[in-house]
Amino acid sequence: MELQHRINAFHKLSEVLRRLGTSATEEDSELLALCKASNGWFNEENVQFACLHWSQLLSQDALETWAGNYDLEQVDPKTVAIIMAGNVPLVGFHDFLAVLLSGHKALVKLSSNDPHLLPYLAKELMAIEPGFEDRISFAEEQLANFDAVIATGSNNTARYFDHYFGKYPGIIRKNRNSVAVLNGSESEEELTALADDIFRYYGLGCRNVSKLYVPKGYNFDSFFQAAYGWRRVINDHKYINNYDYNKAVYLMSNISLLDNEFLLLKEDEGYSSPISVVFYEYYEDLSSLRKDLNNAVEDIQCVVSDGSMEGSVPFGTTQTPGLSVYADGVDTLQMLQQL
Repeated sequence: MELQHRINAFHKLSEVLRRLGTSATEEDSELLALCKASNGWFNEENVQFACLHWSQLLSQDALETWAGNYDLEQVDPKTVAIIMAGNVPLVGFHDFLAVLLSGHKALVKLSSNDPHLLPYLAKELMAIEPGFEDRISFAEEQLANFDAVIATGSNNTARYFDHYFGKYPGIIRKNRNSVAVLNGSESEEELTALADDIFRYYGLGCRNVSKLYVPKGYNFDSFFQAAYGWRRVINDHKYINNYDYNKAVYLMSNISLLDNEFLLLKEDEGYSSPISVVFYEYYEDLSSLRKDLNNAVEDIQCVVSDGSMEGSVPFGTTQTPGLSVYADGVDTLQMLQQL
């Protein structure tokens, strides 16, 4: 199958994703309900957001521009095992796309937290382009007969991955979190966009902002006002149970908190905050903070700022990365091209 045929097929798949993103048919609504039943965090809003984002990414121009940066015409097909996380809807779709677009075969090990969306899309893709039928398979049991691996998981599972898959070429990803750097002069629009970076997917993604860096004396009132637009999270029992639990634990430990009744702010040097909690830390000057963040590059997925931090992304964009934005900064297509 030629590269252009692969590109054309994924572009046509964007129509399916757009339809899912709007629940245009009864079948779509049933699939979304099934996702919610299998994973309580996968509510309709979040699944639709993911589908619509991918429908926009799979434009003909975007796919051709992205693929055009690599030599994918004469790839010797290998079988690439993809071990997927399940923290947010379609979190492994970029790996799935990269493997197939590069001309390789995808052997997918799904997360038990996201078992429905990708198989459905794979079926639709094969209907669009039958040439993919012998290039997509799903592993029910232990993985076998593969040439490379892309595995995403926690720090604990990464050690397991290193042990079992270390001899194969590929990519193994660990825990990461995202941070935002504020200076106190952010507009209401910027802070509202930052709230999207925090609350989308209930904060479960590695691109969700889980920590704020603020200058000494920062007033959090404007931040809390902007976050109020996400107060609907209190209607989700899983989220509010986490909020109540974390608040109780912190208060029993006499830990000082900032609280708006659905989000807790806790001063903490860590990066990985619990659900319903965002850590914050004061900084003295941006120069020192840049050095600190550079030293923590292995723990940080992305930095959000007004542009004052080199390599940062704008407020409100963490959950809408482009095709050429790679998890952990590792170029997946380049690795696949070299197999």
